[in-house]
Amino acid sequence: MKVHLKYFASIREAIGQGSESVNTQASTLKALRDELMTRGGAYAEVLDHGRAVRMALNQDLCDESAVLSDGCEVAFFPPVTGG
Repeated sequence: MKVHLKYFASIREAIGQGSESVNTQASTLKALRDELMTRGGAYAEVLDHGRAVRMALNQDLCDESAVLSDGCEVAFFPPVTGG
């Protein structure tokens, strides 16, 4: 299936792009994150499970168990704080 990815803030800076569309066999956000990490380099570093990364599926914050669908939008971004 094809999914549309968006990267924000420090994740976007590290990866070097703000968005991309990919074909994936992943069925959940966790599987997609794992798949992206296998690309190595900045992907492996910024999406590592030891790092705090927030995810949204179709503009709704969710956890790694969220199920993907063809054409969905997935966003990755670091946690933010207000003040």
